[in-house]
Amino acid sequence: MGSRESADIAKEVFEQEDQIFANKQLLSIGHVPEPDRIVGRDDEIRDLAEQLRGAIEGYSPDNVIVYGKTGTGKSLVSKYVMGRARDLAEDDVAVGTAYLDCSEDNTETQAVSSLAKTLNDEAATDIAVPQTGLSTSKYYKRLWEILDRRYDVMMVILDEVDLMADDDLLMKLSRAEEANKVDCHIGVIAISNKIQYAENLNERVKSSLQHKELFFQPYDATQLREIMRNRADAFQENVLTDDVIPLCAAFAAQEHGDARKAIDILRHAGKIAYKNGSDTVTEEHVRDAQQLAEKDRFRELIDGAPTQAKTALLALAELSLNNDTEAFPTREVFKQYRVICDAIDMDTLSERRFRDILKEQAFLGIVDVEKLNQGLAGGVTLKNRLIEDPDIVREILLEDGRMSAWNEDR
Repeated sequence: MGSRESADIAKEVFEQEDQIFANKQLLSIGHVPEPDRIVGRDDEIRDLAEQLRGAIEGYSPDNVIVYGKTGTGKSLVSKYVMGRARDLAEDDVAVGTAYLDCSEDNTETQAVSSLAKTLNDEAATDIAVPQTGLSTSKYYKRLWEILDRRYDVMMVILDEVDLMADDDLLMKLSRAEEANKVDCHIGVIAISNKIQYAENLNERVKSSLQHKELFFQPYDATQLREIMRNRADAFQENVLTDDVIPLCAAFAAQEHGDARKAIDILRHAGKIAYKNGSDTVTEEHVRDAQQLAEKDRFRELIDGAPTQAKTALLALAELSLNNDTEAFPTREVFKQYRVICDAIDMDTLSERRFRDILKEQAFLGIVDVEKLNQGLAGGVTLKNRLIEDPDIVREILLEDGRMSAWNEDR
């Protein structure tokens, strides 16, 4: 009887008309909109197209490093322009394209195996690419064979390339033709949130990459509102109240013009309205959604982070919530970290290793580290500040079973 009731409930939910959403796909992060829905990026589209122009005629496209903060359209424009280059290539030019998220495939072996699998058609090449089990060099050999058998030109987007463990993939891709590994022309679009990324590349990589650079400015509030309006048909007609889009844009404008955040908030607001059985999405739903979006973003940032890193962040959150200041010297954060480690019965790292963890969190954009020169007598002091809301950081970290013991022991 119970299973039949469950089946009926599921059937009821599946058949229920969605009074809020008409096309959720328009609000998905990976969605590449039609050209008339891309806002405020005409110059960037033109500049990137110029760099990739050679591909459509069968020549080598330029290698490009694309910079800009999160949510400024870097991935969107790169995917769009690369796709158009592939689609508009001359009839006798075979262009292959691939997209690699380096936050997931962040080692050389993972990356090259993913590229080979993406670009392969085993029926056409008679080349098998197993998910695991081959050495890095063998994955490269299969990738080169696949490229030569299928394509004249290959372009790859390396998104969040700064999260790669090293520069070896860039080196191999940029030198493949010169080293006679492959006849196929290869172009790389490397995307990074960090403006200093290219400066830190190995000199040999810089020399072989010979890259051009493209910088994406943050969206302003007007552009964010237009982006939101271009996604409004994700909802049923007359569902959004007049203040919803301006408020989503305003929240995102506070965060360096992050369009991704604006879309996240709009999607969450719709979900909240649907869950509440409302016929409209209102300002109240948006304000609730803003909190949910913040939590989701931080949860995504720390997904898979080591327990020691989470403990360091919890220490910084505790200090932030219990003091009038926002930034704290590393030694003070370390003391709080040791208190938490003792409470949850966890080994304590050395202060030197702890400093490295804070630097890693700064690299990931979770912590801001400010270097203060206190003169000849005081030396240099590093002050650490959470970029995320400390309340949200603490709440999400305490979802971890081991971290929650800290809250229970207090």
